[in-house]
Amino acid sequence: MAERAEVVFVDGVRTPFGRAGEKGMYWNTRADDLVVKAIIGLMERNPGVPSERIDDVAIAATTQTGDQGLTLGRTAALLAGLPKSVPGFAIDRMCAGAMTAVTMMGASIGFGAYDLAIAGGVEHMGRHPMGFGADPNPRFLSEKLVSEDALNMGATAERIHDRFPEYTKERSDRFALRSQQKVAAAYDAGKIQPDLIPVATRSESGWDLATRDEAPRPETTMEGLATLRTPFRSHGRVTAGNASGLNDGASACLLSSAATAKELGLGVKMTMTSFAFAGVEPEVMGLGPVPSTEKALRKASLSITDIGLFELNEAFAVQVISFLDHFGIDDEDPRVNEYGGAIALGHPLASSGVRLMNQLAHQFESHPEVRYGLTAMCIGLGQGGTVIWENPHFNKKAAKR
Repeated sequence: MAERAEVVFVDGVRTPFGRAGEKGMYWNTRADDLVVKAIIGLMERNPGVPSERIDDVAIAATTQTGDQGLTLGRTAALLAGLPKSVPGFAIDRMCAGAMTAVTMMGASIGFGAYDLAIAGGVEHMGRHPMGFGADPNPRFLSEKLVSEDALNMGATAERIHDRFPEYTKERSDRFALRSQQKVAAAYDAGKIQPDLIPVATRSESGWDLATRDEAPRPETTMEGLATLRTPFRSHGRVTAGNASGLNDGASACLLSSAATAKELGLGVKMTMTSFAFAGVEPEVMGLGPVPSTEKALRKASLSITDIGLFELNEAFAVQVISFLDHFGIDDEDPRVNEYGGAIALGHPLASSGVRLMNQLAHQFESHPEVRYGLTAMCIGLGQGGTVIWENPHFNKKAAKR
């Protein structure tokens, strides 16, 4: 029987995130090339990892077609120059694709079947809009299994506003403004750049190098946010300013058993403590991280008060507010999204999970007083996902201080 193992997060990288569409920096870049670039960058940063020792490559994408299809984990591994002996597969859990790739590879390592694995995701929403070419079963509507707009993520966010009138548009706008400000401050402090892998881009004006995220708007103001249209409902509360945009990007991370990391002399940024996924009504999919977090906490025998840092995916400001409200955490709690989030950086669906992990890993380094942190996100069609991580830099003396 395979021996159970401790699972560690060795390193994670991502491409800069671009704006989706013809004006975006990746319009002429293939989706698979984005994730290949991330994998190559990851391996170059970790020269102590013998590539032939990698047991599997799990790469997620939400819309798996064209240059974002064809068993991405395998094709990306081959294109990245990994040995032909390294297998790979594709995975889909909408927004939590990369997160699920991490938990599946983590579980495989924890079970003792694998020693080393690569997990990540890619989404080129310019070339492959969410749900493009999908053919939902007519029973969903004829049998009223879900409401007609359950696949419209903006409409599900409006429903959370309906359900909780205290989550006002102004509160969402204020949260969004803070996200923009925190991302700008994190960039100024050099907190985000270390995990970005530059990507060569091509446009009508020639070649360029993408080294920064394209979406942040540091000039955002409350006055400006107040004037934005509410595209999902007239007189609604969800706008382009208090939601994540449509983006292109990819991410990849290296997971290992603690024993293999020690054997190869690899650094450890985080240790996986527990994870959970949960389902909710698809009409209010943004509430998903609440039950998934409760479940992950139970499995780890922890409570929410044990969590010292939170990386929550800002699909919509109201979705994060609903999570914070449920757990009695203030909208401006400094433990939450210290470097800002998806409202400013963007959310290329299946790649975002690893971005959250990269940011949490960096924060662990500068917060030795924190023992546990979590990454969590809502997921289309009514789900939530949560991973709880332990800080290898935790220091009891710092915690007492």
